[in-house]
Amino acid sequence: MYSLTVRDHMMIAHSFKGAVFGLAQKLHGATFVVDLSFETEQLDDDNLVVDIGLASEALKAILQPLNYQNLDELPMFEGQNTTTEFLAKFIFDEMASQMTAGKLGKQATAVKRLTVQLKESHVAWASYSGSLA
Repeated sequence: MYSLTVRDHMMIAHSFKGAVFGLAQKLHGATFVVDLSFETEQLDDDNLVVDIGLASEALKAILQPLNYQNLDELPMFEGQNTTTEFLAKFIFDEMASQMTAGKLGKQATAVKRLTVQLKESHVAWASYSGSLA
């Protein structure tokens, strides 16, 4: 299996509901390093998994509306605990939509799997990985 990973970052603020979150129930900030990996069984005619430039642009476009935002105030996340795990799945879904819309070119149709990893620190991170239909 071949893979290509692009990286970006975002800075957000949010709070959580529920005693399980302890002090994180208060508004706090996080800086996430976001790694997004594309996997395929075969390279395209140019020996690419996907175009790295297009993949980087698509990831930046997905993160831009979240960057420097209080996620508690965004209507799309109303009533959600925007945990690291939740955000990884959100980014996965957004990238899958970008690929379906053709924003990563025709070679992206051969991608079999995406993995989104959000690193909150050097000791804690979460990811979401899934197959593409």
